[in-house]
Amino acid sequence: MKNMEKIIINGGRRLTGEVTITGAKNAALGILPATVLASDKFLIENLPDIQDIRNYISIMKKLGAKIRKTSKGLSIDTTAIADCTSDEIADESTKMRASYYLLGALLGRNGFVELPPPGGCDIGARPIDQHIKGFEALGAKVDVKGSIKIESPNGLNGTNIYMDVVSVGATINIMLAAVKAKGLTVIENAAKEPHVVDIANFLNLMGASVKGAGTDVIRIMGVEELHGCEYSVVPDQITAGTYMIAAAATKGDVLIKNVIPPHLDSITAKLIEMGADVSVDEDDNIRVVGREYIKPCNVKTLPYPGFPTDLQQPMGLIMCLANGVSSITESIFENRFRYVTELQKMGANVRVNGNTAVFTGPSELYGTKIQATDLRAGAAMILAGLVAKGTTEITNLKYIDRGYENIEENFRNLGADIKRVDS
Repeated sequence: MKNMEKIIINGGRRLTGEVTITGAKNAALGILPATVLASDKFLIENLPDIQDIRNYISIMKKLGAKIRKTSKGLSIDTTAIADCTSDEIADESTKMRASYYLLGALLGRNGFVELPPPGGCDIGARPIDQHIKGFEALGAKVDVKGSIKIESPNGLNGTNIYMDVVSVGATINIMLAAVKAKGLTVIENAAKEPHVVDIANFLNLMGASVKGAGTDVIRIMGVEELHGCEYSVVPDQITAGTYMIAAAATKGDVLIKNVIPPHLDSITAKLIEMGADVSVDEDDNIRVVGREYIKPCNVKTLPYPGFPTDLQQPMGLIMCLANGVSSITESIFENRFRYVTELQKMGANVRVNGNTAVFTGPSELYGTKIQATDLRAGAAMILAGLVAKGTTEITNLKYIDRGYENIEENFRNLGADIKRVDS
C-alpha cells in the first residue's frame, strides 16, 4: 500500500542531466471527462501515469466507458456510458478534487447528474459555489444536500456568466456544460491557465465552438453533437517548475525537455532574480543552472499568468537557502503553509503570519523524518531532502503519487540518492 511506503533521501548531491516532462495533470483531469460529452472513440496521448488519472479511469469504467492502454496512448470508447449512482463511484471521486468535472460533462450529455462532493488535498476552503452559479445560470436545477444533484430536463440555454472570483475549476466545468447548450454562453472573468486553453482546444477538436480561451472572456456557441478525436495533452507546467526549482536549489545543471517555455515565464523570472541561469534552446527545452549564492526574493501567488499557487511550496524550500529575507504571500488558498512545520523540523528559519510566510536564510537543513501534507508540499519535502545534510525520510506518499509520475526515478537519473521503500 502507498500509505506504508516512504521515500529515503541522502541529501547534498548536485542534480545534473536531463528530465522529460509528462502531460499536464490539470489538463488531463478535464480532458478525460470531456470525452463523456460524445458517444464515440478517442485516443488520448501524453497522459501522466499518476494516481488521480488512475482514479478517473476507474470512475469512467464504472460509468460504462471502455478504456484500454495502447502503444500510442489511452483508447476510450464512450458509446455505452449510462447513468451511474452516486454510491458506485463514491470511493474514487472523494479521493480527488477534479471529480467535479463529471458534473458539467454528464449534465451536458444526459441532462442529469448526481455525484458525491469532491475530495482532494486539504489546502483550505475550496467551495464549488461558482460552478453551481454557472450551472444554474445555464438553466439547471441544483440540489446539494449530501450528494450533488443537478438536472436540466428541458436542456441548457446559453447565457452570460460573470465569475465573482477567477476559478480554474468553475471555468472548465461551465465550458463542459455549455458546449452542448442552446445558443451562446459568455464566461467573463474566466481563468486563463494553460490547461483551460488545452481543454478548450480538445473540445474544439471534438466539434465544439469555444473561442477566447486564454483570455478573460470565453465565448461558447452550443452545438448539438460532438465526436471522437485523437489528442495529445499539453506538458505539465507545475511539474516542469518543480524540476526547475530543484536544479536551482541543488546548485545543479538540468535540461528540462517537453515544456512550453511561455507557460513558465513567472517561475523563470523568479529563479533568474534569485541568481540562477535559465535559458531556452532551439528545441524549446529549458536549462537551469543553479549558482552558489542564492539571492532572496518575494513572491505573491496569483491566477495565471501570475506565480502559480501550486509552486509556492517548492519555492518556499529554495527561499530557505537564500542569503537574506524572502517572503511568500499566498492569495489563492488560505491553508497552504502547513508544510512550513516540516521545514522547521529540518532547521529552516520560517515564520507564518496570516497568508504570508517569511523565510530568513541561508538555513542549514538537516535530514529528519517528515511528511507530505498535500500534493505540492510533498514535492517541496523531496526538494528539502535533496539539499539537506544527512538522511531524510518522507511519509504520506499518497499525496505525491497523485500528481508526479516516477518522481524518485527522475531524480535518481539526475544524480540524487533517493529510493522508495516499504516502511
